[in-house]
Amino acid sequence: MKQTIHFKLNGEPVQIEAEPNLTLIQVLREKLELTGTKEGCGLGECGACTVLINGKAVNSCIFPVMETDGKNVITIEGLADVDGNLHPIQRSFVENGAVQCGFCTPGMVLSAKALLDETPKPTEEEIRNAIAGNLCRCTGYLQIIQAIKEASKKI
Repeated sequence: MKQTIHFKLNGEPVQIEAEPNLTLIQVLREKLELTGTKEGCGLGECGACTVLINGKAVNSCIFPVMETDGKNVITIEGLADVDGNLHPIQRSFVENGAVQCGFCTPGMVLSAKALLDETPKPTEEEIRNAIAGNLCRCTGYLQIIQAIKEASKKI
């Protein structure tokens, strides 16, 4: 039986009817057609599905959609400004070659945003810990860490 939930999605209020057994990624991709959030493992292990909920990085593939009621959800589509200008973290990923195949990029960027919002000038160890739940298939970790360091200087 469907239930109605209300939440903010990328700054806009959303009201949606969904089955209680759905995960957030299923609703984002299938009902709201926001496909920037990727599903890799489906088990909360790879981080490709990372979104921000009330500023915290969460794996949307294991997050029950009903738990978003009344919360603020940010996806990769919500980072660029209204004119389409990339967020400084996104720009830094491009400038530092941290975007390779791109599959992990949305999750990495959002994990970086959660970190930089909480710790504006992180150490390399803090960066590594923040992205520890995100796997990169292309092994672009050095570029990703550098991109996050550079972004911290611009924000």
